Amino acid sequence: MPDALDATPYDALLLLSFGGPEGPDDVVPFLENVTRGRGIPKERLKEVGQHYFLFGGVSPINDQNRALLDALRKDFAEHGLDLPVYWGNRNWAPYLTDTLREMAADGRRRILVLTTSAYASYSGCRQYRENLADALATLEAEGLELPRIDKLRHYFNHPGFVEPMTDGVLRSLADLPEDVRAGAHIAFTTHSIPASAADTSGPVEAHGEGGAYVEQHLDVAQLIADAVRERTGVGHPWRLVYQSRSGAPHIPWLEPDICDHLEEEHAAGAPAVVMAPIGFVSDHMEVLYDLDTEAMAKAEELGLPVRRSATVGADPRFAAAIRELIVERAAVERGQEVTPCALGALGPSQHLCPVGCCPARAPHPAAAGADSPYA
Repeated sequence: MPDALDATPYDALLLLSFGGPEGPDDVVPFLENVTRGRGIPKERLKEVGQHYFLFGGVSPINDQNRALLDALRKDFAEHGLDLPVYWGNRNWAPYLTDTLREMAADGRRRILVLTTSAYASYSGCRQYRENLADALATLEAEGLELPRIDKLRHYFNHPGFVEPMTDGVLRSLADLPEDVRAGAHIAFTTHSIPASAADTSGPVEAHGEGGAYVEQHLDVAQLIADAVRERTGVGHPWRLVYQSRSGAPHIPWLEPDICDHLEEEHAAGAPAVVMAPIGFVSDHMEVLYDLDTEAMAKAEELGLPVRRSATVGADPRFAAAIRELIVERAAVERGQEVTPCALGALGPSQHLCPVGCCPARAPHPAAAGADSPYA
């Protein structure tokens, strides 16, 4: 039996994710949840939902979260970490509020949260913290004893996140025809967000020029490109590009879009491209549709050899990274000195989101941060 790892003072881990429809009848209600408060007509939501209907109305994200839950529980058991794992979503069942209610009923009083977003941004961090605050407010109104909630730090530069993606890029390069492999360009992709949201991502001192969101992605891209060069002896040109834009045309979002980028690379004479979705934890709908469907169709139109590398998903190294982050955070809470594990130039992220980090357009309470009303 492994030596027991100490998660004290925490008594549970909550996997917090976006959620997705699991059948055709779920698509429009799911999109209504995602866009609540924006006044988008149902007919428009049906149009937006077409890419879900192409896949039978099922988003792969829920099954991918189930696989990650299994990987986490297996890793914890193998390494002696006695910590139950729960799962809640922002926009579909199992809903976050229901899961927190279950956890409170089970007597969980100190909860660590793992979000399926590795980087700093409003939508990837603070909005989840706002969801936590809303759920806690509901439980408080119901007269339940509230647990204390903390969030694991950003893990974008943890080896257990970077190394599986590096292996994915290497496999994709190896899968290209030999005559184009050495000259292949790597397009590191992530979700586009409004430029204003990027500029205010991360702590206040990181704001401006794309903020922490762009800086963190560039750091990961450089790490992977360097590792590929070290393991193959070939330095591949690369660029950070964006996908999955959903905002109004007049609002500036991060660019270039992946399809535009493929056109530019083809025109510039690139013999092949590997698309590496470093901004995503798993191969969910944005990856399957925006990359595997739309971008691949663009590549075929151009006659450009393109491969798409894998996300980390439920890779055992990622599960191990989460275990390490839990043990690290628990030691910090107990007042012990720790050496956080991080690659690249930026070092480990803060354990507690500071005031002013990834601000919302309209003030809203957010849990699990320095400005939390639920200390």
